[in-house]
Amino acid sequence: MPATPVYIVCSPRPQSGKTLLARVLSEFLLLKNGQVLAFDVTLREPSLLDFLPQITETASIEDTYGKIQLMDRVILNDGIAKVIDLGYYSFDEFFKMSEEIGFLKEASRRKVVPIVLYCAEGDRVSMRAYDALRRQIPRQQLIVVENEHVLREDLPELYSRSRHLRIAALPAFLKTYIERFSFSFTGYLRQEKDPSTELYQWIRRNYYELREIEKELLMQRS
Repeated sequence: MPATPVYIVCSPRPQSGKTLLARVLSEFLLLKNGQVLAFDVTLREPSLLDFLPQITETASIEDTYGKIQLMDRVILNDGIAKVIDLGYYSFDEFFKMSEEIGFLKEASRRKVVPIVLYCAEGDRVSMRAYDALRRQIPRQQLIVVENEHVLREDLPELYSRSRHLRIAALPAFLKTYIERFSFSFTGYLRQEKDPSTELYQWIRRNYYELREIEKELLMQRS
């Protein structure tokens, strides 16, 4: 069986654009594969569960039972891609747990490929967290996300050591449009008659970049 990807979308800070990326990623995987399983470890509004309730389950890592429940689901090489929308207040605990239980080693043994999508910013907290992550996560599996909706300036040189995924900013009226709980990125692509619109091109570009990341990483594990 081919390797199964597990995407961990994360940031140590609130309002990082993390859930937006988790939505785009989940819809891309659903379109590409016909199925995807997402876990919402945010439990704040708006959360991934609000936007994609059909494919999203809530998860908690506040106690041992919750941690086991989540890890038992994501460590399976069952061909179903997983997406974890990791809340900022669970960031440290999740990666501490991952290191303690040897998640990366066990994932490799089972042909599961964790891919960390780190929503980066230039503040001290974000840089410190990234510096810790790059010592734990293999370089090719740590993707720095540059979300122009969030960033006020260019990222520091520290982030140049990882591959980057750039999420372009949309005009305010389009950003408001896609923040409706009923909005679907794939639905928009299917219904929009004019492929030259800014939103159509934005979705297509993000889907393409995510496809390239997955193809590159899974080919290395095949």
